Amino acid sequence: MPTATHTERTFRTSIDIPEKRRGALIDLLNARLADATDLKTQTKHAHWNVKGPQFYQLHELFDSIAPHFDEYADLLAERAVQLGGVANGTLRQAADSSSIPEYDLTATNGTEHVKALVKNISRFAKAIREAIDQADELEDKDTADIFTEISRQTDKDLWFLEAHIQA
Repeated sequence: MPTATHTERTFRTSIDIPEKRRGALIDLLNARLADATDLKTQTKHAHWNVKGPQFYQLHELFDSIAPHFDEYADLLAERAVQLGGVANGTLRQAADSSSIPEYDLTATNGTEHVKALVKNISRFAKAIREAIDQADELEDKDTADIFTEISRQTDKDLWFLEAHIQA
């Protein structure tokens, strides 16, 4: 069953953004919330299943990145609710709505896991940058700022991951 959209349930707010724009923002926030929730589980999958000579270093790196997706989810969900929406935050809602491809479940060694995470996290980074522009077009600097904050940390995480497969 598809997840509910903002138009199916909203709440009154005194935030001075017109309802139509708030609805589009809520949808945008929920879309990225689904992606963040999905990537949290993908990063933990890599953390639990990595093998090989770089096991410990990558196990710890993946474990340090995974909580960032919890932080993003919290920022995105709370902003959706502030705008009068409902945060679509269950794992099943994320699975139904995520734009992130399925994780490479054949990945075993460190390089394979790093490449799988880079592929999917970079897709998220691109979607976040697009969301910055969309929030700006909807004249909501606060939401754009949240996306900008997420973008900075996501790019740093990509740098840490990509350093393992460069050279």
